[in-house]
Amino acid sequence: MNNPIKTFQFNTTNQKKNNHGVNIGSSSILMIFVLLCLVSFATLAIVSAYSDYKLSMKVVNRTTAYYEACTQAEIELDTIDQSLATIYGNSTSKEEFYESAGEEIAYIIPINELQSLSVKLSILYPEKKDDSYYQITTWQVITTGTLEYDDTLPVIK
Repeated sequence: MNNPIKTFQFNTTNQKKNNHGVNIGSSSILMIFVLLCLVSFATLAIVSAYSDYKLSMKVVNRTTAYYEACTQAEIELDTIDQSLATIYGNSTSKEEFYESAGEEIAYIIPINELQSLSVKLSILYPEKKDDSYYQITTWQVITTGTLEYDDTLPVIK
């Protein structure tokens, strides 16, 4: 009988075996790459945290300077209130009070070299004993200096 299916046999003694395993060198390269990525991200995190710290310190200094200026403005308001009470006590009429006190008082308290706190008061004649002597019409931060922007790009030489 003739067998219609032919069988092929490979000669395994003459062929080399193919080893498809992972080389030791490729895992070392992968570990070095992962380590470099981690070091890069850690460096970026440190730089970002330091920049945030510098920005928050600037905000703290500006806020502190503003509230110190507000405190000085409140002290000045107290002085003005006492002097207006004295003028009110010494005046006999509304016209005499306004003649001594004026219609408006304005003063400026410096915050820093670029900003100041501007305060304007309208003088009021009190109708009753507990009424106020003034009304605050302006309480705002104004720019008094010129801003110089740094548009240079720092490059490592």
